[in-house]
Amino acid sequence: MSETQQRNPSKRITPVILSGGTGTRLWPLSRETFPKQLLALAGERSMLQETALRVADRERFNAPIVIANAEHRFVIAEQLRALGIHDATIVLEPVGRNTTAAAAIAALVETGRDPEGLILILAADHVVRDPPALLAAVFNSLPAALAGRFVLFGVQPTHPATGYGYIQRGTVETDVANVYPVQRFVEKPDAETAQSYLASGDYLWNSALFLLPAAVFLKEIERLAPEVLAASRAALEAARTDLDFIRLDEAAFSQSPSIAVDYAVLEKTDLSVVTPTDCGWTDVGSWSALWAIGDRDGGDNVLIGDVVAEDVRGSYLRGEHQLIAALGVDDLVVVATPDVVLVAHKERDQDVKKLVERLRRNGHAAATQTVQVHRPWGYYQSIHTGERFQVKRITVNPGAKLSLQKHFHRAEHWVVVNGTALVTRDSEQVLLRENESIFLPLGCVHRLENPGKLPLNLIEVQSGPYLGEDDIVRIEDIYARTDEAPAK
Repeated sequence: MSETQQRNPSKRITPVILSGGTGTRLWPLSRETFPKQLLALAGERSMLQETALRVADRERFNAPIVIANAEHRFVIAEQLRALGIHDATIVLEPVGRNTTAAAAIAALVETGRDPEGLILILAADHVVRDPPALLAAVFNSLPAALAGRFVLFGVQPTHPATGYGYIQRGTVETDVANVYPVQRFVEKPDAETAQSYLASGDYLWNSALFLLPAAVFLKEIERLAPEVLAASRAALEAARTDLDFIRLDEAAFSQSPSIAVDYAVLEKTDLSVVTPTDCGWTDVGSWSALWAIGDRDGGDNVLIGDVVAEDVRGSYLRGEHQLIAALGVDDLVVVATPDVVLVAHKERDQDVKKLVERLRRNGHAAATQTVQVHRPWGYYQSIHTGERFQVKRITVNPGAKLSLQKHFHRAEHWVVVNGTALVTRDSEQVLLRENESIFLPLGCVHRLENPGKLPLNLIEVQSGPYLGEDDIVRIEDIYARTDEAPAK
């Protein structure tokens, strides 16, 4: 241990939130354009927000580093701002390269600021019902991390789960209380093996949560996965700043192998140790996992949204803006969104991703796109489409504005439902209030913004021979999206 570390046994930790997954097993609610970590699936806040709140104490934690898909950057930034977190470092991945590359990028960022920094790797899509218990395990194991160990947080199993990896711990503690050597890692076992693990008491669920000394971790990546480190370092060195984001270089980052940090480093190094924790952890990777942690009625059902159930047992029913009426069925998952209704047996919900893959092969938009399309200024939703016309609902956040733009193939009518709209139309500006409207002829240069303190909601009626989102020419955009595919 260095002298600096000896002087700072309570050294602050930098949380690293990995937010690059797509959550296809929770389709149709979770989709590529708006994945599960951005959704409020297990509470009032999104899973990303809940993760950030666990490590929001600035007495013990630095501002977080978030490694995210570039497409989700504005939603992530807005969700963090809603919590009062304005100092996060958000690094954008141009392509997904699994957790080794993401962790390497975070470690490089941290060592650039603090050569002896510690990083706590957190997944954005996990549920932790007892955050104080997790934090107690983190700070109890801090001396081990300061001494150069990679601390893995193993969760005490509550049942013989076959969907999780396991860590067998050693029988003798290290020089830190409740921290043990790692005996071995085990892939997802069959039911009989999982039962034996539960009975032995020596096996823990692998939570994929890690506390690491960043510089030591980089040395081990260089030894065990040098191609990952080389690509990550090159991508960060060639990164550019995009508003408040760090955008990794695509050509360099694409050269990284796609491999999980468990396989690449943690299972091969002799620096890994494990600490048991009973923090109510769940990897929410399926609808049955949400059923298991949900509030159940007398029939053992989880009912969310607009649902009526009669003589139903052991089911997960979730109605998102649609009524679900269920009668005389058992052990089903039924999830209804405005454009999709999923019906699956609870025991087959791990195979939902097969449906998504099939839809993707068929070119179906519902495989990846939600009806509600999120933008940095708010969102829009298509309500109805017909021959030469389309009707949309548009919601603009307070103080936000769309790009200054024009269309070659369509005209638009805007009707304010509530809020206040400031409309630029060629050389004039018009202030619209509730129940007022404006016509935007084909080819005019226009912009919509919300100068008020409440959300602006309006109805847009488009008319013309072509109504695609690529019929937009951006002239000016405060979100620096001029280099992206056209969209509002």
